[in-house]
Amino acid sequence: MSTYKNCQSCGMPLKKDPNHGGTESDGSKSVMYCSYCYQEGAFTQPDWTVGEMQSFCKSKLREMGFPGFLASWMTKSLPRLERWK
Repeated sequence: MSTYKNCQSCGMPLKKDPNHGGTESDGSKSVMYCSYCYQEGAFTQPDWTVGEMQSFCKSKLREMGFPGFLASWMTKSLPRLERWK
C-alpha cells in the first residue's frame, strides 16, 4: 500500500491534519485522506467536483493569508490526486 504525504482529495499535508487523517468505516485511520475530506469511510462532500474543491481550497488558503496567485498555484494540481483521477 502506498503512503501519501498529502490528502488525495484536497492536497493538504496529512501532517497538518489535527486528527492525523480521516477514518475508515471500521474506525481505522485513512492513509489517503484528511479528516476534513473523509470520515467513517465516506467523503464529507461526496457531490463536489474537482473545480468546487479547488475553489474551496483557494478560499481557505486566502483566509490563512496566502496571496491569490499562490493559492491558485497550490491548488492547480488537485485534478491529479487519486480522488479526482
